[in-house]
Amino acid sequence: MPSDCIFCRVIEGSLPSSVVYEDEKAVAFMDIMPINPGHVLVVPRKHFGELSELDEDTGAHLFRIAMRVEKALRVSGLQCEGTNLLQNNGREAWQEVMHVHLHVIPRFKGDGVKVQFGQQQAARAHLDQWAEKIKARL
Repeated sequence: MPSDCIFCRVIEGSLPSSVVYEDEKAVAFMDIMPINPGHVLVVPRKHFGELSELDEDTGAHLFRIAMRVEKALRVSGLQCEGTNLLQNNGREAWQEVMHVHLHVIPRFKGDGVKVQFGQQQAARAHLDQWAEKIKARL
C-alpha cells in the first residue's frame, strides 16, 4: 500500500474513519467532504490507482457493496429520495484520490447539487465509428 495514499492509510487504520462496511476485499466509509449527509465511499483494500488496473471480480464486489449501501441509505432515516453512484477515473475525470473508489451519494429534492455537462447530440455516423473502435478492443 502506498503510504502517500490517503485511502490506504484509512484502510490500514492510521487515519480515522467512520466505517459502514468491511470485508476481506473492501471497505465502505463516510466521505469526510460529503456532498450530502450519508455520502459513502466504497474502496478496495488493495491499492488500484484507476479502474483499468482493477480486476473484474473486485470491481463486481465493489458494485455489490455499493448496491447494499444504497439500499441501506434509503431506509436509514437520513434524507434520501434518490442516489448517485459515481466513479471518477483519472485526474481529467475529477478523480482526486488516486485509489479506485465508488461514491454512493444520497440525493433529495432541493439539495442544490447540480452537475452540468453541456453535451450535444452526436451524429449516428460518429456513434457507429466510436462503437467499432471500442468493440475492436473488447
